[in-house]
Amino acid sequence: MAKSKGQRSRISTDVDFNADGKQVGYLRLPHSVHRSAYGYLAIPIAVIKNGKGPTLLSMSGNHGDEYEGQIANSKLIRGLDPKDVRGRVIVLPMANFPAAHAGMRTSPIDQGNLNRTFPGDPNGTPTWMISHYIETELMPLADVVLDLHSGGSSLNYIPSALARITGEKKRDARTMELLDAFAAPISYLAAGMGENRTSTAAAERTGRMIIGTELGGCGTVSIEGARVAVNGVRGILEHMGIVKETDVLRKRAKTRVMEVKDASYYVYAPQPGLFEPFVKLGATVKKGQPAGAVHFMDDPGRQPVQATFNAAGVVICERIPGKVERGDCLFHLATDVK
Repeated sequence: MAKSKGQRSRISTDVDFNADGKQVGYLRLPHSVHRSAYGYLAIPIAVIKNGKGPTLLSMSGNHGDEYEGQIANSKLIRGLDPKDVRGRVIVLPMANFPAAHAGMRTSPIDQGNLNRTFPGDPNGTPTWMISHYIETELMPLADVVLDLHSGGSSLNYIPSALARITGEKKRDARTMELLDAFAAPISYLAAGMGENRTSTAAAERTGRMIIGTELGGCGTVSIEGARVAVNGVRGILEHMGIVKETDVLRKRAKTRVMEVKDASYYVYAPQPGLFEPFVKLGATVKKGQPAGAVHFMDDPGRQPVQATFNAAGVVICERIPGKVERGDCLFHLATDVK
């Protein structure tokens, strides 16, 4: 689906983005179905504003089974007092609401993956309408966008922040400042990140700064990932001058800056079957090293097929379910920036 040029979103809201104070309300996405002819999907949104100043848009629930960011943003909504703010914070805790409500990566309504639908379509199905609203209505209000992701149900990450390097010196320098402020254990950079349909691409089209995260996964709430998310959001708010700096956050350990150079940093299942991993999350591996083996349980006399690392690096992401199909991601590497 493609965005209709110049057409405003059909999504409306009862919050006033320009009013001081704290507002917790909803985006209303028209949704006419059998059980509700004139109904709407109520997508939670909050605005916390005090006077003039910069604006942060903090999103989570882009993928509905990624929970650490949703926890952090819900805490942000409850805990941030307008009197402590200079500027504005817009919080979208369940960005793809149908997916987040169902605890699924994609929407159960239209099977849409929100982070593959930008710039969206105001006349599309719910996922496309949401991405269109975020890119055309919310992002233009912000100076910085924070999109909090995790590994979801199928992956587990060392808590990390990530960003795309564009080659524009000023923008890339600001990106590094944001990663430093978020201060995840790892910050990894990618030159491509391969998609023009993501929130990263949307922010770049609107001229806004953006960083993302991968905060854990396993379809659970990681204690460490949730902690990194809460502290990271606070670090971004302090860096932007929206809230005052604190001694505790200034003393945090610096992020380890790494990079993902190309597709060789990923390992994929070569066959469908049952995957036996040979390495753990955080392991340092060599190019050509066996990553694991796919077993064929319905044909136990058949020899397993081996998966191999195609690059050297640190394992920052691992697959969770044991059952795999050909093409499932098994591991994801990163290497230190030199």
